[in-house]
Amino acid sequence: MPYRSVNPATGEVLKTYPEHTDEQMWNALTTADKAFRAWAARPFSERSKIIGRSAQILVEQKETLARLATLEMGKRIAESRGEVDLSAAIMQYFADKAEGFLTPKKLNSAMGEARLEYSPFGVLLSVQPWNYPYYQLARFAGPHLMSGNVILLKHAPGVPSAHWPMNRFFARPACPKVSTPIYSSAMIKLGL
Repeated sequence: MPYRSVNPATGEVLKTYPEHTDEQMWNALTTADKAFRAWAARPFSERSKIIGRSAQILVEQKETLARLATLEMGKRIAESRGEVDLSAAIMQYFADKAEGFLTPKKLNSAMGEARLEYSPFGVLLSVQPWNYPYYQLARFAGPHLMSGNVILLKHAPGVPSAHWPMNRFFARPACPKVSTPIYSSAMIKLGL
């Protein structure tokens, strides 16, 4: 069943997105796995510039993004603008702070030397809810991308268009395919 962006005030179908096939989903996973190796190898300073730029783009595109969320969800425009601002702040926060959060730390131990270290996991699947399309994505993407992980995004069927601006940003050449959208209601086919 295709994903449909529907204006809740009028019932008008704004856009339709075909559901991904199993093959497309496996290809997305393979692409994300390859991207993980390149992304995780980048130093924090590079990741920070890219994630910080995503925050700037959110601010620059605030009106467009807010209108899109309002049109697709029926959310009041002031609330949509606030969500975009909050999302930009989250992305910038993690761009600025993640390296400090993830720096290895020496632990006091009577048993010998001990350290706390953080390593990226790899490809993470994010199943996004419908109610805060920018905020929920920012709070997932910011820390995980800065940690060196990459993400596959399964969008809520009711708000597929609101997620596209972030997907377009992460599809830029500076990002090695760190975020891939998935339009499927059958994630179980992949065992995910």
